[in-house]
Amino acid sequence: MGAITYDMEISSSISADKMFKAFVLDGDTIIPKALPHAITSVQTLEGDGGVGTIKLTTFGEGSVHKSVKHRIDALDKENFTYSYSIIEGGALDVFESISYHIKIVATPDGGCICKNRSIYTPKCDAQVSEEEIKAGKERASGIFKKVEAYLLANPDC
Repeated sequence: MGAITYDMEISSSISADKMFKAFVLDGDTIIPKALPHAITSVQTLEGDGGVGTIKLTTFGEGSVHKSVKHRIDALDKENFTYSYSIIEGGALDVFESISYHIKIVATPDGGCICKNRSIYTPKCDAQVSEEEIKAGKERASGIFKKVEAYLLANPDC
């Protein structure tokens, strides 16, 4: 089975610069606040937050996985793009590699669209169902929408 790629777009009333700041640049603090039961912490293990930085995300009770480490592969603050790869934990028992590519684009109404490309490369003997892919999309969309709701409830962030 080859790589599984899916693209997703999510609209928001939040401006692109504010969403990028909250979702990417300040995500270590904002995401655990926006999803306190799902993500308990995000810690920088190595690096300064730029390309090559390694982070550890710890999930809440009841999660299928305890934690995941990811590496920042690309970060462009001016064009609101961000890419990262899972390097340890999570679903790497089934996948050879997992990478995410995010671009936040401003819309004419002052909001934004989050464009997310996810690439999953299964291990040679792994079988991935359509339901698992759909669940991954729903989780990604849910995180974005929770960050949006947090920003709407806390406009001074």
